[in-house]
Amino acid sequence: MPRMIVNERPVEFDLDPRTPLLFALREAANLTGTKSCGSGNDCIGAACTVIIDGAALRSCRVSLAEAEGRYVTTIEGLSRDRAHPVQQAMVAEQAIQCGFCTPGMVMAAAALIARNPAPTREEIEAAVPNLCRCGVYPRLVRAIELAGRVAQRREALSAAPAPGISAEDAAQAVPALSAPAARTDQ
Repeated sequence: MPRMIVNERPVEFDLDPRTPLLFALREAANLTGTKSCGSGNDCIGAACTVIIDGAALRSCRVSLAEAEGRYVTTIEGLSRDRAHPVQQAMVAEQAIQCGFCTPGMVMAAAALIARNPAPTREEIEAAVPNLCRCGVYPRLVRAIELAGRVAQRREALSAAPAPGISAEDAAQAVPALSAPAARTDQ
């Protein structure tokens, strides 16, 4: 059973190790913020982007076996109160339309800002390959530039509203997901 850290919590998936991480997150862990943009070779947009060990990766192309022992962050784990600079900047620049591709774009941008808080337009375009049929690209670039300035504390933003439900209230018992037993040999 593949084990990993998901959103800072150790988890063990009682699923075939060949299962794409995307489906384990969405179906077994009930982390539905990561969107399905296709599967494997059919991946068409990167709405399924998560951060694995600091890198933005398409979760439809990563198996549970490949994620074994790694740190995975989904949109739900990026910031429970939506206070991450990228989330704040996306709202401030009105870079959100239908919302389907937004989680993937936020995760790709967050990984970029973490390694380079002052990216060029070209670096942003290379790091955030997501397709958006709503056409938020000019606002998206401005939002990522703003997020970098916020991350560097060169600029501040008013907070976007917090979600209307707590993570605890939203959590459900999921039979395919279990927390590994605590180790007693430590």
